Amino acid sequence: MAIFHLSVKTVSRSAGRSAVAAAAYRAGERLMDERSGLQHDYTRKSVDETFTLTPEGAEWAQDRGQLWNAAEKAEVRKNATVAREYELALPAELSREQRSELVRGFGQELVERYGVAVDVGIHAPDRQGDQRNWHAHVLTTTRTVGPDGLGEKTRVLDAKATGPGEVEILRERWAQHTNQALERALVPERVDHRSHQRQGLDQTPTGHLGPLVVGMERRAMREQGFTPKGGLGIVQAMSAPGFEPATERGRNTVMIGIGNQLRDWARMAEQTLGRTIDKAMGVAGPLLGKVASLFEQSQGAGLAASIASPATQRGMGELANQARAAEQERSRYLELERQRERTRKRDIDLPDM
Repeated sequence: MAIFHLSVKTVSRSAGRSAVAAAAYRAGERLMDERSGLQHDYTRKSVDETFTLTPEGAEWAQDRGQLWNAAEKAEVRKNATVAREYELALPAELSREQRSELVRGFGQELVERYGVAVDVGIHAPDRQGDQRNWHAHVLTTTRTVGPDGLGEKTRVLDAKATGPGEVEILRERWAQHTNQALERALVPERVDHRSHQRQGLDQTPTGHLGPLVVGMERRAMREQGFTPKGGLGIVQAMSAPGFEPATERGRNTVMIGIGNQLRDWARMAEQTLGRTIDKAMGVAGPLLGKVASLFEQSQGAGLAASIASPATQRGMGELANQARAAEQERSRYLELERQRERTRKRDIDLPDM
């Protein structure tokens, strides 16, 4: 199913990083860093698609090498932030063209919102990893881009007063872009940028395993004779009956995943039961109610004896009683649901102790 992920990172000199190197890796190209004199060659890396988006009149910035060398030259501080990256999860349910359109729409919004240049690399899943792991790296300048070069710094994402709120807005906008793409593709799944707690979901979030833990777990699978089925993520593969995770983090992640799955099944069963009762009452309720009404009218008018035998009258009486009992059961079920929802909301709103 489609998942939500948007993370915002920075490319900073204080961490020994270069905007040119970052762009070369994400695009799978060979670029020369004029500032350091180093050539970064990632042409062996397979990248599904790349493109750049720029403000009107700044066509010069569509040259990847020229753009990111200009970004490096514009900064003089040794701890300068030379680029910003948005890492996006793309729905595997979409086609290649639909994924491209989705990222292009979000990238264009970044161009218009901040006046920056956007450099996109769409990456396919790793050959040995989860085959649903389509994702995009969206690299942007930290300065506005115009016809004559780079301009002022875009501080809104850097300032403590505005940064967190701005990131939250971008997360919401990415969820909206994704859901619109899923709707256009007639895919029923939807994503939500909010945490499980904010959504009111009784689920425990799983932590990120990281490449070291994933490598150890994959090695344990080979040693234990497990061959994950194609397309499965590492957590799903680790949940196979009989497999013993090699790390504590792996064991915790599997247990959390199983618990969440059980809660999902329970919730789905509850919802299915509710829909079944509502559907049955929607069909049978009016019919039984009509029978009860006719029976009561015939009794009140003294016509029952003339239009039906005693056996028929008894049958109609039983149907009327069944209609009343079914309506009472439906009312009781709806009241239980309301009580359960009130309890759920009260638990969510309780302050931390």
